[in-house]
Amino acid sequence: MSLSKFVGELKQLGMVKSLEKVLQRELEPTRYLRESDVEGKTLLFRVVGSDVICAGNVVNTRYKLYRALYASSDEDAYTKLLKALESPTKPREGDFNNYYEEKKEVSLNRLPFIKFYPGDGGYYITSSIFISCIELEGREVCNASVHRTMLIDEKKVVARIVPRHLRYIYNMYSERGLETPVAIVVGIHPAIMLAAASSPEFGVFELWCAASLLPELVVVRTPKYGIPVPARASLVIEGRITRRFAKEGPFVDLTGTYDRVRQEPLIEVENVYMGNELFHIILPGGDEHMLLQGFSREASIWRAVRHVVPKVRKVRLTPGGGRWLHAVISISKLSDGDPKVVGMAAFAAHPSLKTVIVVDEDIDPDDLLSVEWALATRFQASKDLAVIKDVRCSTLDPSSKDGICDKVIIDATAPLAEKDRFRKVEL
Repeated sequence: MSLSKFVGELKQLGMVKSLEKVLQRELEPTRYLRESDVEGKTLLFRVVGSDVICAGNVVNTRYKLYRALYASSDEDAYTKLLKALESPTKPREGDFNNYYEEKKEVSLNRLPFIKFYPGDGGYYITSSIFISCIELEGREVCNASVHRTMLIDEKKVVARIVPRHLRYIYNMYSERGLETPVAIVVGIHPAIMLAAASSPEFGVFELWCAASLLPELVVVRTPKYGIPVPARASLVIEGRITRRFAKEGPFVDLTGTYDRVRQEPLIEVENVYMGNELFHIILPGGDEHMLLQGFSREASIWRAVRHVVPKVRKVRLTPGGGRWLHAVISISKLSDGDPKVVGMAAFAAHPSLKTVIVVDEDIDPDDLLSVEWALATRFQASKDLAVIKDVRCSTLDPSSKDGICDKVIIDATAPLAEKDRFRKVEL
């Protein structure tokens, strides 16, 4: 299964819109992507100076994401993803040359780098998966993760590399006085993208997790560095993450605010290979961005909460919190003390969470009007609010200071002894 085939299926369902107009690289794609995001449509378009067809808002709805996972419900999707992260499957390997053609004269300027917002630090590819491997204790350890990539010139890019597994591999190479070989991949099936956006423990290769979600996945090795990459992608770049640095940012992140400028590692591009696939564009701060980044954390919260209460109706990382900072959890409680335990379990499962609202099973977390009603009628701050001060949280929260903030658990459930008094009357 490829990105093109998946989008083809969506097209048959009337979920794809194609633009005849060729868009300017600066700002114009954002307007059209926002419009199609509101419509729930996937958008196909081209930009000036590039021959590739771009696909945006590929999985900007939960329905599309579940379709990519062959899942029929929240529980089915969570279970499949969690099982894949815990029980990776090594995919079969193929021949790189059967899937990709080297473009010896291609400049990076011919690729659809886009400036999405007026204050962006440059032109970006937002769906790039970085894959790097290192030998540790006699075995190959590989990591695949999603990083925004900013164009520097026709042979160089800079990427935001957060202090997680790729940064760890980079630091190990740097300690040896070496640059880090890397493959940058764009335009793959959403299940592979979701696996790369998740965070299994170090040493678990995300492509192997993707193979558990997508049994037909084929992996090939890049010609120069032998890095395993998916067989069907739009773009594969081989290069080196150098020990030199360049300014990266500003960039609009999940919260819709600008992330700050940082000095990040400069990447030297050596070889460019193209496959016959769509080029995935993720709108920064759009629904697809939020779903892909937050979904694995939502699954982790669901699992953690199920360990402390018998019935979890629904877990949602909310769009107003970038599907990252705020959660609403609907439960059937057995004790009036359950909501605070649920909140603590959620914080442990997803440390970036800032606010957890716990509601009864008659409140749908997807219906934010209903959630607000529960806050208005079932919540008293003096006894139903728990504040945890000065704890680690997300740097994506602009109100945090050096990754430290206060966290809140809100119990918006009705007292067990008086549930009838708090029940909403329905006609």
